[in-house]
Amino acid sequence: MSDGKLVRDRIPDLIRANGEDPITYVAAPAEYRQRLRDKLLEEVDEFLTADSSAAIEELADVLEVVYALAADLGTDHPTLEQLRQSKAAEKGAFTNRLVWLGCR
Repeated sequence: MSDGKLVRDRIPDLIRANGEDPITYVAAPAEYRQRLRDKLLEEVDEFLTADSSAAIEELADVLEVVYALAADLGTDHPTLEQLRQSKAAEKGAFTNRLVWLGCR
């Protein structure tokens, strides 16, 4: 894979508005898929290292990448949310802060 990194769609426009000339290309599907996975790791790392004032913004970035990954896999936001709700109804969510230690 070449250098560079996946950026949000409007980043080149914002760079141009700053008087610079960005160099970009459109990734092929397989490269896009891999770059999305790399971006997810990057965004999760940024979330994990963020202080409490920046954590929500970083979490929004994680969510944006998750939505892009879902779309790449052929799933839209409502379908992803329906799956999340279904799993939460079946297995629960993470609201009770339960930690499993195994079985006796």
